[in-house]
This record gives sequence, structure tokens and C-alpha cells, in this order.
Amino acid sequence: MATSSVNPFNLSDSDEEAEQQQNVVDTEHGSSSDGAVGPPSGPISPQTDAAPATLLCGSSRTSPSGEAVTVAAAISLEARVPIDLIAAQLLRDQYVLTALEFHTELLEAGRELPRLRDYFSNPGNFERQSGTPPASKEQGQMLGQGQPGPLNRAGSISTLDSLDFARYSDDGNRDTDERVAESEVPMQERKNYKSSPEIQEPIKSLEKRALNFLVNEYLLKNNYKLSSITFSDENDDQDFELWDDVGLNIPKPPDLLQLYRNCGNHVISSKGVVDIAVGVEIEDLQPPCISNQDSFPKEQVQQTAVIEELEYQISLLNSDKQSLAEQMKKLQSEIEFLKNNHLMSTLTVLESGKHALDQVLQTVPVGNGQYLEITGSDTVDRTLPQENCANSLVSNSTADSECPSTETQSPHYTNIRHQTTMSKEPVQFDKSNRKLSPAFHQALLSFCRMSADSRLGSEVSRIADSEESVTLMLGRCLPHIVPNVLLAKREELIPLILCTACLHPESKERDQLLHILFNLIKRPDDEQRQMILTGCVAFARHVGPTRVEAELLPQCWEQINHKYPERRLLVAESCGALAPYLPKEIRSSLVLSMLQQMLTEDKADMVREAVVKSLGIIMGYIDDTDKYVQGFELMILALGDPSERVISAVHQVFIPAFAAWSTELNNLQSHLIPTLLDRIEKLLRDGEHGLDEHKLHMYLSALQSLTPPLFAVVLQNAPFTSKAKLHGEVPLIEVTRFPRPASPLQDVAVIIGSREQLAVLLQLYDYQLEHEGTTGWESLLWVVNQLLPQLIETVGRINVTSTTCVHEFSRFFWRLCRTFGKIFTNTKVKPQFQEILRLSEENVDASAGNGILTKATVPIYATGVLTCYNQDEDRKLLVGFLEDVMTTLSLSHAPLDSLKAAFVELGANPAYHELLLTVLWYGVVHTSALVRCTAARMFELLVKGVNETLVAQRVVPALITLSSDPEISVRIATIPAFGTIMETVTQRELLERVKMQLASFLEDPQYQDQHSLHMEIIKTFGRVGPNAEPRFRDEFVLPHLHKLALSNNMQTVESKRLDIATQLFESYSALACCFISEELMINHFLPGLRCLRNDMEHLSPEHEVILCSMIKECEQKVENKNSQEPQGSMSIAASLVSEDTKTKFLNKMGQLTTSGAMLANVFQRKK
Repeated sequence: MATSSVNPFNLSDSDEEAEQQQNVVDTEHGSSSDGAVGPPSGPISPQTDAAPATLLCGSSRTSPSGEAVTVAAAISLEARVPIDLIAAQLLRDQYVLTALEFHTELLEAGRELPRLRDYFSNPGNFERQSGTPPASKEQGQMLGQGQPGPLNRAGSISTLDSLDFARYSDDGNRDTDERVAESEVPMQERKNYKSSPEIQEPIKSLEKRALNFLVNEYLLKNNYKLSSITFSDENDDQDFELWDDVGLNIPKPPDLLQLYRNCGNHVISSKGVVDIAVGVEIEDLQPPCISNQDSFPKEQVQQTAVIEELEYQISLLNSDKQSLAEQMKKLQSEIEFLKNNHLMSTLTVLESGKHALDQVLQTVPVGNGQYLEITGSDTVDRTLPQENCANSLVSNSTADSECPSTETQSPHYTNIRHQTTMSKEPVQFDKSNRKLSPAFHQALLSFCRMSADSRLGSEVSRIADSEESVTLMLGRCLPHIVPNVLLAKREELIPLILCTACLHPESKERDQLLHILFNLIKRPDDEQRQMILTGCVAFARHVGPTRVEAELLPQCWEQINHKYPERRLLVAESCGALAPYLPKEIRSSLVLSMLQQMLTEDKADMVREAVVKSLGIIMGYIDDTDKYVQGFELMILALGDPSERVISAVHQVFIPAFAAWSTELNNLQSHLIPTLLDRIEKLLRDGEHGLDEHKLHMYLSALQSLTPPLFAVVLQNAPFTSKAKLHGEVPLIEVTRFPRPASPLQDVAVIIGSREQLAVLLQLYDYQLEHEGTTGWESLLWVVNQLLPQLIETVGRINVTSTTCVHEFSRFFWRLCRTFGKIFTNTKVKPQFQEILRLSEENVDASAGNGILTKATVPIYATGVLTCYNQDEDRKLLVGFLEDVMTTLSLSHAPLDSLKAAFVELGANPAYHELLLTVLWYGVVHTSALVRCTAARMFELLVKGVNETLVAQRVVPALITLSSDPEISVRIATIPAFGTIMETVTQRELLERVKMQLASFLEDPQYQDQHSLHMEIIKTFGRVGPNAEPRFRDEFVLPHLHKLALSNNMQTVESKRLDIATQLFESYSALACCFISEELMINHFLPGLRCLRNDMEHLSPEHEVILCSMIKECEQKVENKNSQEPQGSMSIAASLVSEDTKTKFLNKMGQLTTSGAMLANVFQRKK
């Protein structure tokens, strides 16, 4: 007996059952023909005489023990229903427990029924869920009005403890394991029924998501990480890190282990139910259920049972009919495919005439575009008439003649195809001389262990014999292969997916394959994305723009809002990679809109970076001039992105590509650059009270990136362009000729076409500028006559104190001059600056000249133009310019902000430190005290960036020279520089020399009445004291501040006393935040504060309130030290109090302008 499930409703399981079925049919014929009502003429079944007849006409009951009570109706003994018919009715209506009890009773009586024996001995009947067919109308009529209908019971399902695993073992004893004792079957099936669950309903979506979450949690907790990754990838629509993503409005349940342990302890609250026994008496039955000749003839009972059985078989046959119809449709589609792909081998088979059938049975047709069947290969040809075969040959020849040329196929591929076609001939097998019938052969071969029923079995049983069939096979198999491949190795499937998607004839299958490609990896890394993009480009090259638009772009559009940024990044990169292979209308419409949406809405920096790069590629291929304005707006939008990596991509890709398009449209000099300059000017006009430096940087950086394309336009539109021929030896281009480009797209050689062509053009360019001029050179004249004057005018509006603005414009001019060359800088740029600055001696006192010298034009010209080239004459020109500016500003008593800005910008580069010291030495030895004073103040700016060797060798000697200058103003001007040295230098010898010089200022009697000197020293102490060496602060700064405060109490001039007191207050406020030892606190700091309080008491009561609070705080710190620590040590708590004082003081210092009532509580400790 086969292991497959036994159909309990097939009434021909045995010869005995067939005889029973025939008897029933004969009975029906007899009753219908004669019209007589009576018992059949012969026995209905072998069991008729011994077994009582039963009919499903009453109620049934169940008990906890799993036993069943049989239901019987009292029918006349003359009319007996066949026992097998009753068994079939019970099994069909899923009264399994009743059938089991019936089977047990028959066994005890020694009358085993084959149908029940086969059903209960096959565990396959209990391993699947089986539905209960609806009750028939006749059955409902047989039930009384007051009787309840039959209970719907679940089919008996085998459980783990009831399955006989030995039946499925591989130990070779299967024949003995399959034999189960008949006496054990009833108890085993009762146990199965008792422990079996109810038939499960189809799983719901929320239930599936909840179980998926718990399963993934279990895999992670038990270190099944690889399985967890694969499981998560198979359910990519669910976030396994968040329970709320499941969608159930309940807390997270316990894990699977806890649920498993508690499943047996789950208590179901049930209503009060009592099991009772129910018996049926014959006289209690309803009249419709009592069989009599008047109301319910016996023939009708038999016919009803037979009709129900036949109706159920009809339903089964209808379902089989539907499945066969689907198979027929599939076969018809395969037949159509065969018609279009028959080769000459089929003609050979047809010409064999009467031997066609034998030929088909022994050979395998090839080249038909279908598969070579391992089993049942003759079925295809049997379904095809010879006329259809002939028609297929004609259509095939027509299709071959109309087939387009394979331009996209490689010669190697075409050669292989030709060889394959020529070599395909019918395969011949040796005929057997045995005279066996084909049916016997088929039955004999059925014992081979082959499985063609499943999907995989059907694929394995057929071998593809052509390229088309291989493609079809891959299209069917790949969707099942991909989910079972490890994530780390899925990129290996990309060639298979792409080739299948390219060659598959059905668009639906192609879409599915491309969907698999874009969803192949949950979060593809950089290398995996590159592989996918490479495949997409290869696909696009093979299929052409129409299919790219119809098949690839929809996949990108579907994932434009994917929750994983890596997938959105793949979309952004795909738009750029596919741009050359798309229809031009799609580039400028759909793709541009997609990228614009992602640029404005996506929150991931790496996605927007890829979007900007793809936009640049689109700008390189776009043809629609109406999209120019949109491209400019996208450039401005991308430049304003908060991410540095996005801005870098704009300069590397987008701006060069957009500039190339502007050049083709002649908009670079007419629109793009002028628009940016206008925006800069508007920004400067609107920013008089607060300049938006970020936007200024944005626009100036864009102008810098446009400088190489502008120079390329100048070269390509020069008068000598027609003379630029590559012949002979090509001159070399200096490595430092151009600034280093941010990307290859900003390389002038790439823009021109080649480095050799650029070398020839540069040689002609320099010669033209030096000897022939710019007459007729419109593109260069625009730069000289419009761009440079507008830039210089804009520079004059910049606030010179804005270090950022000065730096940005300096960089732009430096890049502009380096790109256009030294000759252009010397002959076109420098003269325009020099004309505006007017540095000649006769214009020293001119108000206009002095005015422009105080603008940002000075530092930008010095750092952006004069530093472009570093030869001796260039350095001399820079030194002379700075000396002239210093002299002019000093002698005209003008502000030194422009000179300071130039020194700060140049001092940031160590290469110019020697040059700046040379300029300052010029001021040190200048005959004018004003110039010497300016030089002394400039040392303060230079000391911070110069190394200590130069400070010791060049700065300190110059300052000591100036400190002995006859003019007191020059000596005072050196004090800030000495203080900066004390703040930045660590060499002990230098510090001692500076300390001695400052001490001479404080202790020399000639300076006792120098109010300006004292003011400068106190201001310097307050600035450098917190950052200076602690020893210098403790031994020098604090004691001298105490002396100055004490001497200020005796100052008779009230204005001078107030100036010194105010400056002392600022210095003490800054030093109060420093760590001060107890000894210094008692000996110098507190006494100095008390002296200062005496001054402020009369001069500034508001300051006096703050000083009282400061003194109180310091006194409390001293008291805390004495009470908490041994003498001479400092506790951590005291240091924390000092930090607390520092913080509070800095927060409260801004309240000096408030009322005295508020100031009185500034230094009060919070309770």
C-alpha cells in the first residue's frame, strides 16, 4: 500500500466494495423500473446478515475519555443500509470519532471493514487539516425540527507523541514498521484525537508580525545571528528592533521560551458545563426519522446516500477539472512557444511518416524552444496535429526572416548560437527488441524514484535545449533561489538576474527580476552598490533607452522614500549612472524631478551627496534649454546645504558640469558669473548691521569653482585659437602653473580636451598678452573691463574687521590670478589695484587715498594678489607695499585696521614670517616716531604665530630697542607686545628679559607720573595674567597690581584716579578666576581689592558693591581653608569654591549697568 493518503470516498478500493456499489446501483434501477416498494432481491453486502444497520439520523455525544456513542435509527429489518456506505458517510462528514468507534465494534465482532482499516492505519490522514463538507439537504430533512445539528468536529491530527517516527526512518526496516497491530489502532487514534488541537484558521497579518518578532528575538538571544539576519532579510517590511512596529496595541509578550514553558499551565475560563450521557429510544424519535413504507420508503434512503456520495465526487471532479484546465492553459502556451521555435529537426521527425510515433518515443526533439522531458516526452507531440506542426514550421521560418540583426550581441555569442543550431539533431537511442506494451513500459518505469510533482521536481525533470528556454528556466527559479542565499554572497547572483532580465520574453517576469535586483540586499554597502550599478548600466546598454525607461526607472521610483538610507542612496546613484542611456525627455523631466525631490526632502547627508553628483551628471547630458534656470536654482540650493560633504560634491561635480552647459549656451559670462556677483553685492548692502558670512562664503566659493571654466572660455575664444596646432615638440606645463583642482572636472586640461592642447594654447596665450595685446579678444576684455572692476569695487565695501570676508576674497583673487597667469596679473590686475590705492608720496595726505587705505582693499591686494608668485621681485613688491601702507597710515593718523588685517592673514602662513619681520624692522628704524609706534603695536599681532627662535632672535631685540626710544609713546606701545610674549613663550631666559623690562617700566622713577604707561601695564596684566605662567603671575603681576592700587589711593587728580581704578577693576575681575594661594590672597589680592574699594566708594558706587561681594567671597575662601585643611595646603573643595566663584563672576559681570539694588546681591551665595 502506498504511503500517500487514502481517499475514503472512492468506492472502488477493493473488489468487495465494487460489488457493493454494483448492488446499490442495481437496487436503484429495480426500484425505479418496477415502482414496487420492498427489500432488494439479494443480499446487499457480506455483512448484512450479521451486523445491525445504522443510520446517521440521531444525536451523538462525546466524553472526556475520547469515546463515542454511536447513533442509530430504528429502521425496518427488511431494509438494511450497506455497512461500507455508512463508513463512507461518516468519513466524508468528518465524524472521525464515530467512525473509530464503529471500526472498533466491527473489529470486536470479527468483521473488519477494509475502508476503515485503510483509513485509520494511514497517518497521512491525520497530518493535514481537512475541511468538513456542508451537510446535504436530505440530511437536514432527516433531522427533527427540535434536534440540534451535528457538531462540527476537527479532524484528528497526529501529534508529536503519537507519530510513529520509525515509519520515516532510513534504517531499512520500513516494511516491518508499517505493520501496526489492529488492536493498537483504536487506542492510538483515541489518544491522537484527545491531544489534537483544533483546526487552525489561516494566520492573520498581525499574528504573523508578532510571531516574526518573537522568533527573531529568540534567534538573537541564542546566538543564531546568521539565521536572524536571513530571517530579517526575508521580512524586510518589518522592523525587528521595535515592538510597536508590529501594530498591536498591547505590551510586548514574553519571549518564546517563556511562552513554551507556560503553555501547559494556561487556564481557560469556561462556563459551567457538565458531561452527561444521552440515550435514544426508538419510541422517542420524531416521526420523520421513523422509517415506514408510507412516509419514508427504504429505496429513498438508499438513493439519498448514493446521491450524496455522487454529489461529493462531482465536487471533487470539478476541482480536478479546474486544475486540469489550468494545466491545459499552460500547455497551450508552451505549444504556442513550440510553434515559434521549431527547427529543422522537427521536420525530420515529421517526414518519417508512419514512424513518427516511434521516433518521438525514442528521440528527444531539440531546438523547439521548450524542454527535453525526462518522462512523458510523447505527450507534447500527441497534442499537436500534423497540420499545426506544419504551420509552426512556416511561422518559424517567417519569424527567422523577420528577426532583427543581433547588433548588441557579441561575435562570440553569435558564433556559439550558430554552432548550436547547426549541431542540433535528433538524439537516437537503441531500440529494445522486447515486445512489451507501452502501458507496461510506463508502469514499469513508474517504479523509478523520480519526483516531478513539485515545482523543483518539474524543473529538474526538464533540460533546457536553447537560449530561450534557459532564460525561462532562470526566470522561474531565481525568485526561489535568492531568499536562500546568504546576504554577504548575494551579489554573486547579479549577473544571473541581469542576464535573465535582459533576455526574458515576458515583461512581468522582467519586472519581477529587476525588483529582486533592487531589493537583493537589505542595506547594500558601497561595494555592493557599485556591483548593482554596474549591472544596471550593462542592462541599459543592452536593452536600449525605451526599456530602461519602462523597466529600470520604476524600480528607482518605488524606493525613493525607502526607510533605509542605503536603498535611497542606490536610487540616487542609479539616476546618475543611467543618465546617458535614458531618453533625453526623461532626463530633463522625470529624473530631474526625482533628484530635486530627494535633494530637498532627504535627511541623510550621503544620499544628498549622491543626489548632487547625479544632478551634475544630468547637467552634462541635458538638452532642454528651458531647464537652465532650474539648474541654477538647484546649484544655489545645494550650495546652501548644511553638510560639508554635500557642498564638496557641488564643487567637484555639479558646478563644473553646469558651467560647461552655461558655456555652450553662452551664459557663463552673460548670466552665471554676473548673477553671483550681484548676489554678493546685495548681501553686502543688506549686511551693514550684520553680514551673513555663510552666504558670502557660499557665493565666493562658487565663483572660485567657476574660474577654470572661465579661463577655458578665454582660451577657446582667443584670436590665436585657429593657430593652435599640435605639431613638433609640445611645450611642458609647469606643475605649479594652476592651483590644485578640487576634482578632475575643474582641471583646465580636462575642460580643453588634453594637456598637449592646453600647452599649445598657453604658449600662444602668454605671447598674445605680452606682445600683441587684447584687441578683439572679447572674452578676455570682459574679464578685464567688467569682472575685475566690479570685484575691486565690491572689495571696497567689505568691513575690514571681518576676518572671514577678507580671507574669502583673498582666496578668490589668489586663485583667479594663478589661473590667468603671471603676465595677466602683472599687466591687468595689479595696475587696477594700484590706481585705486594711490600709494605715491605726493598723495600721503590726500583724504581720498587715506580713505581707501583703511578699507579691505589693502589686505586683499596684499594677500590675494601680491602673494600669488613667490619670486624675489614679487616678495620685494609685497614688502614695499606693506612698508608704504604702514608709513602712510602712521603719518596720516589713520586707523590701522587694514594693516592689522593684512598682518593677520599673512601671519597665518609661516612662510611670510621673515618677510613681516623685515617690514617691522623697517618701522623700528624709521625716523618718524609715529611709524615706530605703529611697528611696536604690530609686534603684538605677530608674536602669537612666530616660533620662539624668531622671537628670541628678531622680536625681543627689536622690542628692547623700541623700549629705549626717546619718545615715551613708542615705549608705551611696546608693553602689549611684551605681555603677549609673557603669555605665549615658555623659554625661561626670554621671560626673565621681558620681566626685567616691564619691571623697569614700573620701578623707574621717571615713569612714576606716566599715567598712560600705568594704564597700558594694568590693561596688559588683566589680559595676559590668567594665561601667563603662574610664577610670573604670583611673583610679578599680583604684587605690582597691589602697589598700583595703593598708589592710586593717593592720586589727587580725580579723572586719572577713576581711569586707573576702572582698569584695576577689570584686571582684578579677570584674575579673580585664577587659582591664588592663601598667602598671596592675604598679602596681595585682598589688600589690593580693599584699596580699590576705597577708590570706588567715592568714584563709582556700583563698582563698590561688586567689590564688597568679591572681598567677602575671598575672605570666606580663606576661612574655609583654615577650618578644613592644615596650614599651607589647598583642598579640592576650596578649588571647587574657586571655580564656583569664577563661574558666578563671569555670569554676573554683564550686570554692571543695572541698578544698585540688583548689584548688591550679585555675589551673594545661594542658600
